[in-house]
Amino acid sequence: MTAQTVTIPAARSPETPERPDNPRLWGHIARRCVLVPAIVLTPLLAVAPSRDHRFNVYWHGGMFRDDPAAIVSHTIASGDAYLRLGNFRPLGRMLEKSLDLLAFTGMQQLGLPATVMLRAVSILAAIALTLAVVVLAESVLNRGRLIGGTPSAVALLLPYAVGAGFVAAGQDSTVILFGGLYFSTAAVVLLVAAAACRLDRLRWWNGVLAVTAGAGLAVFNEPAYFAVPLATAAVLIRGRFVLGLGPRRLLASPGARFAGLLWAGFLPVFAAVRWIIRGFCADGGCYQGSDLVVDGRTILLLPVRMTAWLPPLQWRAATDATTGAWLRGVVPVVVFVLLAVLAVRTRKVVGEAARPANRALTGLAALALVIVACGALLATLSVAVRVAMSGAQLWEQGWRDSALTVPGGMLLAVALLLLAGRRAPAVLLAALVLCGAVSATANRAYADATTTLKTAQLDNRIAAAMGGFERSKAGNSRRCALLDEALQTNQHKPFLQHRYTDSLDVAARTLAGVPFCDRAVAR
Repeated sequence: MTAQTVTIPAARSPETPERPDNPRLWGHIARRCVLVPAIVLTPLLAVAPSRDHRFNVYWHGGMFRDDPAAIVSHTIASGDAYLRLGNFRPLGRMLEKSLDLLAFTGMQQLGLPATVMLRAVSILAAIALTLAVVVLAESVLNRGRLIGGTPSAVALLLPYAVGAGFVAAGQDSTVILFGGLYFSTAAVVLLVAAAACRLDRLRWWNGVLAVTAGAGLAVFNEPAYFAVPLATAAVLIRGRFVLGLGPRRLLASPGARFAGLLWAGFLPVFAAVRWIIRGFCADGGCYQGSDLVVDGRTILLLPVRMTAWLPPLQWRAATDATTGAWLRGVVPVVVFVLLAVLAVRTRKVVGEAARPANRALTGLAALALVIVACGALLATLSVAVRVAMSGAQLWEQGWRDSALTVPGGMLLAVALLLLAGRRAPAVLLAALVLCGAVSATANRAYADATTTLKTAQLDNRIAAAMGGFERSKAGNSRRCALLDEALQTNQHKPFLQHRYTDSLDVAARTLAGVPFCDRAVAR
């Protein structure tokens, strides 16, 4: 009798169930992208407008309130003059005029001073920038669906990180000057890179859009120029570190071809504009803000501006004019409590978020470094920065490059710290809450120091008079006194005198159908 051997297959270990998608976390992230920047920037709501903002909000608002479409025709008509001045950025000017019109309309409809409305528009742009950073990070890290899938721990932490970086680091910082314009521009730059990363198939209309977008970015403004190299870097880094593509497949991918078409639209327009400007401005006398210089000092300045986004450095710039212990008071306590309440809920759900692989986080850190370098290069090559800043100011003071270096630097910090280990999210979240509270307090200190300046007090009183426009004879007398004070303050600056007179008059005629100051009635 022969025994028969039966082979029994080994029992399979139960497969680890895949984690279901959790798209509701996107709502959690979106709320913090709105709330955190708003909390940190609220102490700046009453800061007086400065530089061209003192006039543009009234000038543009008065000109275009009844005909917003005229923004396009007016910008095109003045394009030749700006080209001759070396300051050709028509699409950027359209955006700037639209934001000024938004602030002016809010002033009229809500009865609030232009001061508050300008800051409110800047806060809205900061919120848009925060959302754009999150979208870019997830576009790089996520292989599948974006909004419908589960966001990563990076996305949960970024609103706190980017919000903590919005510090009033001097009067040229984007938080103070042209924040609406440059935060919006930076958001566009990051979203272009995100779109290139998420493209899975290049259709003919994608190609047309890419070439058109590249040409448009060449006539937007200086920060927008970096959208094209940044999109290229994002596609290559994602393909290599996240998707694991080889060089041949990577260069043939839809995203890489989209980036190539961006270059095809950008380079001819950019080269033509710069060649024309060089012809007009070779002998000097043009707009200094667009002047570029490349020399040996550029190599030394680049790492300096690449670290100027660090919050402690920005705190020094924001509180430079303050006296006493600026960290004391109610503001740091209130802000810390508000941010901590938001963070407690984030801490509870951070375990539900996806944990990016170390290789993907390394690629994200590399992309963040590219973002910081692009923003810093803008300041490094600028003649205006070298004229306005020196010494420690180059490390601490903000400029228009801050709109890119702040989100890029915070993205770099989050990616690197998450590489440290599993407990990093909780520790990092606590540190970011504390950092955000200090940033808000520094903003409060900057606002307090600004209120002591006579020019700021004057501009605030003008904004209040325009926001609550009085048609009475007494109101006219008060406005004439304000205008006389503005003219006296700028008695040796005829250009500023004309700007005050013309812009306020245009706004008053639009709002009430009367001049800002009617001398005949005043008598």
